[in-house]
Amino acid sequence: MAKKEERDIVILNERIALGESRTVDFSIAKLYTSTKVEIPIIIERSKIPGPTVLITAAIHGDEINGVEIVRQLIARKLNKPKRGTIICIPILNVFGFLNGNRFFPDGRDLNRVFPGTKSGSLASRVAYHFTKKILPHADYCLDFHTGGASRFNAPQIRIKPDDEKLLELAKVFNAPFTVYSNTLEKSYRKTCQRMGIPVLLFEGGKSLESNKHIAKEGVDGIMRVLKHLDMLGKRHIAPESLAKTVIIEKSKWIRAYRSGLLHVKIDCNKHVEKGEFLATITDPYGKMRFKVTSPNEGYIINVNQSPIVNQGDAIFHISTVNTANTETEEMDD
Repeated sequence: MAKKEERDIVILNERIALGESRTVDFSIAKLYTSTKVEIPIIIERSKIPGPTVLITAAIHGDEINGVEIVRQLIARKLNKPKRGTIICIPILNVFGFLNGNRFFPDGRDLNRVFPGTKSGSLASRVAYHFTKKILPHADYCLDFHTGGASRFNAPQIRIKPDDEKLLELAKVFNAPFTVYSNTLEKSYRKTCQRMGIPVLLFEGGKSLESNKHIAKEGVDGIMRVLKHLDMLGKRHIAPESLAKTVIIEKSKWIRAYRSGLLHVKIDCNKHVEKGEFLATITDPYGKMRFKVTSPNEGYIINVNQSPIVNQGDAIFHISTVNTANTETEEMDD
């Protein structure tokens, strides 16, 4: 029986019928104080069968924008589908969220241990139970992230190259940018890919920051996808897009040639020309001033907002033309 035809689903030993609303606690470990750490999974099912959409945020605990996007989805009752099932997990890495950092208490990145192991590290165990008990119910996955550390991402959807179905779904979401990005081994995206589940990864803003403009892009995109799947509730209207998403097939990082104080002169999202002035790097003593210019025409889709950089640090992420000399680097999910 196909997932979209399931009348009852069983998640973490809880049976949820069509038309039911349920919050199931995903409890996998305790704090040192023996206090349970529970991950709420919010499930809304229509009486009408249909696809299941799994929406996750805070795989990295310091990425707050995704939490706000899923929170708004629930608060505005956008997660109550006209048909099918919507599963929301606003905070997948509760441990990192409590500590205000990216990682699990074992020092691991949850997004680098999928599909996990039953008897491995704490992060690996969470990934294992999530992959075995929750992910198989999904027909589509939407996963929300931000830039790491002080790096601010323009709102963008990341998809693996050469996947026409994902590209069409990304166009439906219609973030300002759609970026081709290879899937990293042991990532959530890679596991979805191997299980044959279409996944859109949204990036927007930076860690430990809540940005209302980024949140709006995320919520609007979800509404467009739900409308496309004929799941958006009758009382809700998906926002129309004023512009089509810009497809970025190749990109590279502009790195700091000097260490020092970084003074950014342009906004993220901006289209720049070759040689355009982007930033200066100075020393603290007023004796050195290095000018950073764009190596090519393209869109700036990530800006390092740290006031201090070391030589070699990534400071701008820029789209590039398709030439043999293009340097493509991996991006963090």
